[in-house]
Amino acid sequence: QVQLVESGGGSVQPGGSLRLSCAASGSIFIIYGMAWYRQAPGKQRELVASITRGGNINCADSVKGRFTISRDNTRNTVYLQMNSLKPEDTAVYYCNAEARSSSLGVRSYYWGQGTQVTVSS
Repeated sequence: QVQLVESGGGSVQPGGSLRLSCAASGSIFIIYGMAWYRQAPGKQRELVASITRGGNINCADSVKGRFTISRDNTRNTVYLQMNSLKPEDTAVYYCNAEARSSSLGVRSYYWGQGTQVTVSS
């Protein structure tokens, strides 16, 4: 099994910055795509940004130019640098990864427990 642990959430004023980290651990053979999702109260979970193992990136239009996703394959970690934060960015942010636990294992999706980001003055 693969475990994902997020860190770096918190409260910040509008215009501020936060950096989220998500470290994968456990039985890991290979991690394919990694991504950040978020879910605001009363809303559906939405994709914020994703990155393939090779570094191809996809970002939601709402965060382009403000958020940057990156990953360190040697550390099995994905990051989300969030700048120019807005109140509408307030949500629980979840890490997601597609991985295999062994060479013969199937590709499965895993989720972190989520970390709260609050943007408020």
